[in-house]
Amino acid sequence: MKAVRLYWLAVMTLLLQTAAVAGALPSFQELVDQTPEGGTLVPPPGVYAGPVVVDKPMVIDGRGRVTIDGGGKGSVVVLDTDGATLKNLHLTHSGESANDIDAGVQVRGNYNVIKDNVIDDCLFGVDLQQSNNNIVRRNRISSKTEFSLGQRGDSVRLWYSFNNKITDNITDNVRDMVVWYSANNVIARNRGSNSRYSLHFMYSRYNLVEDNHYVNNAVGIFLMYSDSVVLRNNHIAHAIGPTGVGIGFKETSDLTIENNEVLYCASGLYIDVSPFQPDTTNRFSGNLIAYNGIGVRFLNDWKGNIFRGNQFVDNLTQVAVGGGGSAKRNRWEGNYWSDYVGFDRDQDGAGDTPYELYAYADRLWQDRPYAQFFKGSPLLEVLDFLERLAPFSEPKLLVRDEHPYLHTLAKVEVKHEPKTLDAFELLKRSLEE
Repeated sequence: MKAVRLYWLAVMTLLLQTAAVAGALPSFQELVDQTPEGGTLVPPPGVYAGPVVVDKPMVIDGRGRVTIDGGGKGSVVVLDTDGATLKNLHLTHSGESANDIDAGVQVRGNYNVIKDNVIDDCLFGVDLQQSNNNIVRRNRISSKTEFSLGQRGDSVRLWYSFNNKITDNITDNVRDMVVWYSANNVIARNRGSNSRYSLHFMYSRYNLVEDNHYVNNAVGIFLMYSDSVVLRNNHIAHAIGPTGVGIGFKETSDLTIENNEVLYCASGLYIDVSPFQPDTTNRFSGNLIAYNGIGVRFLNDWKGNIFRGNQFVDNLTQVAVGGGGSAKRNRWEGNYWSDYVGFDRDQDGAGDTPYELYAYADRLWQDRPYAQFFKGSPLLEVLDFLERLAPFSEPKLLVRDEHPYLHTLAKVEVKHEPKTLDAFELLKRSLEE
């Protein structure tokens, strides 16, 4: 009994000491309140207590030696102002409420800069709601890793927010990066891993996504009901599992998809009723789609996609169409196909005969989704060979490329139109230096 009493006495002493230390944290809010509007706050190194509300334009610079601990309640920092800068801070231990969007930083204003921060143990990373012309740059963001993947928050969340720059961030062990009802944002040079959706668009138009690096996520990029988006120069790899998709499209129109690398995914491209708007196209050019289970997967027989100058390399199945349909109503022009069998006698770089891909109705792995796990195994490869050798029914033409290239192709040249710098661009340059 004495040993038990001593044990509990030690436990209570430790709890009291922990509470005393937590209660002794200096208030960061007091430092913010003491800083004049337009001033710069450089706090002494240490750990400070949050949450914090910044309601005036100012610069807060932690210089890599300041931690703000949210204490497990609400968001660590709320920027309820225009023109504030938050940099070089460690923001940690937000609340756990998804309804309240407990975050490392909640942004409720315009022309703010959040850069060079470490945000961890926060449900959401940076949340922007009805906030425009903000910069979120070079932050390292992770969620609450003790939660399951679907219960974590998003690294960056945009809601009815426009003209923001989300660049050069590193995210890990979050749920998604999401863009809802938002337009004219730039999402560039970010790196994301070990998450669900690297990047997810919903009802968001005219956004630019380029030079991002997404690896080991369930889905690379998915666009839903989001038109006129440009995806350029992104690297997406190892989106595996039953629903693994490199880049997916659902009822999405007028897209430019160029110079992306989609590698080692269950499905490289997934196309569901896209393009959706009448008289529009989705344009795929200069992309490398390689080493995937399925290179391009159409959910059904659809049209309006233009595939020009892409490379389809060693996908187990180059193109598949659900429901027994065909992809021939789309335009296939001058792509490189690693399984093309033909010659180039006139030395013009294109094959003398078209590339044709047929579907055989009795393919087991297409009729039985769980059989896809065995795609590429010796048994199914033998069955596929026998289907081609002596099909039970007339095979269906899926793809016809009249002039397939015999050599790997260069990337598409991107032409940027010069534009006059506006006041925001000048401000952005000065803040990013």
